[in-house]
Amino acid sequence: MNIARIPVGSNFENCYIVVNDTTSEGIVIDPGADSEKIIDYLESKNIKPVVILITHGHFDHVGAVVDIMDKYGIEFYINQIEEELILKNTYVFGNLPKADHYLNDGDELEFAGIKLKCIHTPGHTPGGMCFLMGDILIAGDTLFQQSIGRTDFTGGDFAALISSITEKLMILDDSVRVLPGHGDTTTIGFERNNNPFLE
Repeated sequence: MNIARIPVGSNFENCYIVVNDTTSEGIVIDPGADSEKIIDYLESKNIKPVVILITHGHFDHVGAVVDIMDKYGIEFYINQIEEELILKNTYVFGNLPKADHYLNDGDELEFAGIKLKCIHTPGHTPGGMCFLMGDILIAGDTLFQQSIGRTDFTGGDFAALISSITEKLMILDDSVRVLPGHGDTTTIGFERNNNPFLE
């Protein structure tokens, strides 16, 4: 398994491409903008995307979903709560059609031969999801290097976010690498010991 990070858009959101090295099939996670940049990367590496997964529905995480769906004829998954906020044109949420499938807490899925577990982490948004792939956690905007997601947008809840992180993410091994929605990679152990919001 190989994971590429592609910062996109004015908010430098991290789009992740998770690739099965044997088959060259891949999962696209949070294609937030710059669809041509993402597609150029996929084409240059001969990666065949099979699905799009969305951590949450903010515009900077979903802006290129439709273009990539149309290009490759693939489906996308999101938590249903996020879709409801999108369909209501809720502030800072992006525009998407109805999802092909919904993500739920505890779902264990497999795409392109890559297994992942879905972890519902409300707080930044009500339907925010993280994806655990072995010792890799795609964290969306739940947890950052020495920070956490904003909770001042519609649907944000600081207490819920802290609860999500402490009860669902801090139970993971210290060695688990955290790939956040913005900024640099970190680890569960580093955040356990250094994140000022978790003291």
